[in-house]
Amino acid sequence: PQSGPASRARTPDSSAFPGDGNPKESSPFINSTDTEKGREYDGKNMALFEEEMDTSPMVSSLLSGLANYTNLPQGSREHEEAENNEGGKKKPAPRMGTFMGVYLPCLQNIFGVILFLRLTWVVGIAGIMEAFCMVFICCSCTMLTAISMSAIATNGVVPAGGSYYMISRSLGPEFGGAVGLCFYLGTTFAGAMYILGTIEILLAYLFPAMAIFKAEDASGEAAAMLNNMRVYGTCVLTCMATVVFVGVKYVNKFALVFLGCVILSILAIYAGVIKSAFDPPNFPICLLGNRTLSRHGFDVCAKLAWEGNETVTTRLWGLFCSSRFLNATCDEYFTRNNVTEIQGIPGAASGLIKENLWSSYLTKGVIVERRGMPSVGLAESTPVDMDHPYVFSDMTSYFTLLVGIYFPSVTGIMAGSNRSGDLRDAQKSIPTGTILAIATTSAVYISSVVLFGACIEGVVLRDKFGEAVNGNLVVGTLAWPSPWVIVIGSFFSTCGAGLQSLTGAPRLLQAISRDGIVPFLQVFGHGKANGEPTWALLLTACICEIGILIASLDEVAPILSMFFLMCYMFVNLACAVQTLLRTPNWRPRFRYYHWTLSFLGMSLCLALMFICSWYYALVAMLIAGLIYKYIEYRGAEKEWGDGIRGLSLSAARYALLRLEEGPPHTKNWRPQLLVLVRVDQDQNVVHPQLLSLTSQLKAGKGLTIVGSVLEGTFLDNHPQAQRAEESIRRLMEAEKVKGFCQVVISSNLRDGVSHLIQSGGLGGLQHNTVLVGWPRNWRQKEDHQTWRNFIELVRETTAGHLALLVTKNVSMFPGNPERFSEGSIDVWWIVHDGGMLMLLPFLLRHHKVWRKCKMRIFTVAQMDDNSIQMKKDLTTFLYHLRITAEVEVVEMVSSDISAYTYEKTLVMEQRSQILKQMHLTKNEREREVRLPWLGSQLWVCTGEGEADPEKVHLTWTKDKSVAEKNKGPSPVSSEGIKDFFSMKPNQSNVRRMHTAVRLNEVIVKKSRDAKLVLLNMPGPPRNRNGDENYMEFLEVLTEHLDRVMLVRGGGREVITIYS
Repeated sequence: PQSGPASRARTPDSSAFPGDGNPKESSPFINSTDTEKGREYDGKNMALFEEEMDTSPMVSSLLSGLANYTNLPQGSREHEEAENNEGGKKKPAPRMGTFMGVYLPCLQNIFGVILFLRLTWVVGIAGIMEAFCMVFICCSCTMLTAISMSAIATNGVVPAGGSYYMISRSLGPEFGGAVGLCFYLGTTFAGAMYILGTIEILLAYLFPAMAIFKAEDASGEAAAMLNNMRVYGTCVLTCMATVVFVGVKYVNKFALVFLGCVILSILAIYAGVIKSAFDPPNFPICLLGNRTLSRHGFDVCAKLAWEGNETVTTRLWGLFCSSRFLNATCDEYFTRNNVTEIQGIPGAASGLIKENLWSSYLTKGVIVERRGMPSVGLAESTPVDMDHPYVFSDMTSYFTLLVGIYFPSVTGIMAGSNRSGDLRDAQKSIPTGTILAIATTSAVYISSVVLFGACIEGVVLRDKFGEAVNGNLVVGTLAWPSPWVIVIGSFFSTCGAGLQSLTGAPRLLQAISRDGIVPFLQVFGHGKANGEPTWALLLTACICEIGILIASLDEVAPILSMFFLMCYMFVNLACAVQTLLRTPNWRPRFRYYHWTLSFLGMSLCLALMFICSWYYALVAMLIAGLIYKYIEYRGAEKEWGDGIRGLSLSAARYALLRLEEGPPHTKNWRPQLLVLVRVDQDQNVVHPQLLSLTSQLKAGKGLTIVGSVLEGTFLDNHPQAQRAEESIRRLMEAEKVKGFCQVVISSNLRDGVSHLIQSGGLGGLQHNTVLVGWPRNWRQKEDHQTWRNFIELVRETTAGHLALLVTKNVSMFPGNPERFSEGSIDVWWIVHDGGMLMLLPFLLRHHKVWRKCKMRIFTVAQMDDNSIQMKKDLTTFLYHLRITAEVEVVEMVSSDISAYTYEKTLVMEQRSQILKQMHLTKNEREREVRLPWLGSQLWVCTGEGEADPEKVHLTWTKDKSVAEKNKGPSPVSSEGIKDFFSMKPNQSNVRRMHTAVRLNEVIVKKSRDAKLVLLNMPGPPRNRNGDENYMEFLEVLTEHLDRVMLVRGGGREVITIYS
């Protein structure tokens, strides 16, 4: 059972706020047996706090029971940016339909280098089944993305910028910038991939003699090829960049030619498949045992040949033997196995599909072998001579690698949405054209997988560079009428795709730069007079060169797969978010979408990223994350009505409703501040140091509301209120205070402050602490409304169970740039009102300003307290609170009330009486300021005062008398002096003044050099007649101290010893 001051530690209505169900944690004290401690308010030493005894125990009472702090809970407007409307010139009327404007550009962008150079190899390595799954997964990913993209693209007009514009306007500037830059990097690396494909076709199939670097032996061929790719790739990149710089219109004019090459090549492949069914082309392959031979060094597929009647060795013999003679020493495998010749393209009717159904993954340096062929093997330890004319695997292959290499062949689905400004009816053309293009290309890819597996021999499929078929492009061997159709067609199509990438990527970067969301990229928004992005093109060429220096098509492809997959993932996310939020503006004309499809597409994209290459995926996500955080931290403020803002609103609503379920546990309590500031006539904050202190106290955490009150009516003063809000926001930004600003216009300051205290915050997210500055010149005001307002503020915070922090001498508080290298924060803990005094220095010392200040805690012992035991208890208590501080118990023995105290009380009451009875003019009131020193003439009246239940002894010290004498005479009439002598001070006021004087003497003695003094703030008197005396008591209590914070708890525990 609770008793005495321990039970009084709760608020009077604490029964209305149950704990969290744990009886021990619901009780504020571990034990409490002393029922008499609370009566020590009755003594004159602590009389200033006597009216607090109902709610706040003395610290000595608290420590005797070692407190357990626990939970005692208390009850569109659309505004697009001006940069989107750049240039006053009207665009020509849109004229392109679905076929020309969307379908064909998508076809051209999707079909590309991978189809011609790598798809046959992918089918050969993975087999028809796995290749089919791979193509199906990738095409499903792009189809789902196209459905999401169609929904976004038809939800309003999509200007230049395409995918970037869609994502940024749907998910906000941070996601838009991050994904836009990823898409830009993907497009740039795609340019590098197309250029590498161009060079590969040029050097491997068109003009092999053009190679600058030539290998001395077979083992150096790969390195020589890469070096050739780097040199020629750089040259081609320079030429292409120059063409784009000089005149992009020529690139656009030739786009149809490049597209024609692609379509012609694909038709040639299908024609070849049909022809192979009844008349297969003649492409013989030479096998030694089951090993495939490269046709580069020999012509006849035999060991021996007949010339006349004589048997002679062939060139193939010379490649495996020491000489051309029959008795020469030959390679052991060559000797043991026969040479056979088979057809490389048996045709669709050959039944080959069964053999190519399953995978044949290879490791690097392994010879490409035909399954099912007889072969006399060698010991496993026998090394293979790399100079022999075998077809070797140039890299280790596995399913996930093939996915990374293949995926770029399905990208390019954004081409239609990028041209939305040129379409006759974009909202109809984009979905139809894009989905038809993906359906067409998917059908081509899936049929190609099956047809390649059905028509082409497995060893030829696995021969990446066509060495077994006389160095022909593998897919070209199948084509009709000639392999050259495919070679030349693919060469021009890759050239065209490279030019398109170098044209599109700089414009995308320019669009991002002109949006202004990434400050350091703004230079790339400039260009030539006609708007061509010169600087963006230069950066694009430099990044593209990185891909060319990698030099391997198979290494570059997974890189751009990452960036495209990330872009597609966020397109799906944007659609899913908008659909689930059901924002009023989400009204796409394209109806065949659903959030589950978008979510499936997003999941598929994320899965493919990690399937392709988990480390590339992590790097791409890290790059996107860094860009996101950079834009969030440094980027320009943009409001695009994006889905993330809508998501934030939904999340905020959900969180606020959750907060309403109950007040926070003590462990989660933190000061949620309402900072009351005053603004001058120019709407500038009078004491900016209050916001510096707020920043130091909050460290960016929790709720902060900075409030101010303007006098007047809302209709007349609304512009001033807006200016005041802007001024406060600027100061909050400068002081790094994260929070909200609220300016209230009221007919008088008192009501305005009351409205702020009552209505600040929303739902469960409300302030629990009020921070205000001390009314410095309260004595000098013409009317007494200033201090009356202040006292009413104290009463209202008490009534609302809010904590109150009052800063005295706020102009002396440090700014955020300052640093204290030493010193202390002194806490004078006189009454326990929830633990705010413990918590505040702990929070302040988290900030750089106060970090090196140590914490000292002083508490006051009465006559009958055991000060040694109090110190032990307090030390133990702080240990349990995990707070490091020096502890000191100050003994305040009973002492006589000095004449100085008596006189100060008398003057205070005399001053109050005069102000009540007399109507003073302004000049007289200014003289009245000097009235408090009237008593300096009266110190001669020493002796015993009136007999009273408590005798009052008047004493005076020599120092005080000299100091008071030197202050000069006071211009008061003899009548005033007579009236003064006729007054008798109220004994209750004398006791309170005695407490203030004695406490002040002790605090000044111990904490004069402290950087900050925190002190319990006594409550105002219940009888309002003594309000003006209350201000005087607080002035006396805090005299001669530089920085003081008076703290008044909110009636609930805010700190706990429990974990």
